[in-house]
Amino acid sequence: MSIEVEVPPAEAEAAAPPSYAIEQILTGIAMALIMLVTFGNVLVRYFTSQSFAATEEFSIALMIVVAFLGSSVAFAFDRHIRVGFFVDRMSPRARAFFDWLSFAATASLFAFIAWYAGLLTWDQYRFEETSPALGVPQWWYTVWMPVLSATLVLRLVVKRLRRRA
Repeated sequence: MSIEVEVPPAEAEAAAPPSYAIEQILTGIAMALIMLVTFGNVLVRYFTSQSFAATEEFSIALMIVVAFLGSSVAFAFDRHIRVGFFVDRMSPRARAFFDWLSFAATASLFAFIAWYAGLLTWDQYRFEETSPALGVPQWWYTVWMPVLSATLVLRLVVKRLRRRA
């Protein structure tokens, strides 16, 4: 004889392990790398009185990665910035219209960034630009802008298609 207990939906959600978007995991990795680079800089300064400041290039590039990944997480979990005061007072039809407008504007913006950052990255690769402090190819840093922008557009489209289904 078995007894089945029905768990209310709110409790079921609380008991289920959290689902993470791949962007959240990558953000954690990027933030850990920023922390390691910064901590290494502090240790080198403390023990050698020398600046390890060239690593700031890595930290800045990783902060840009974190910003793009954080934006993607916000869209994945529908936590992006919106003017709730106005949206909450709209009719469902007007809310749906402005939701589509928001999607179109955001996807267009990140597609624009992907395109022009791709052109920038290509120029940096083609002209063999190097970073000022470490002398590594500059495109190593900027290649993440078009990649992550295109990924964000893909995230927006997938989210929009799932909402319709």
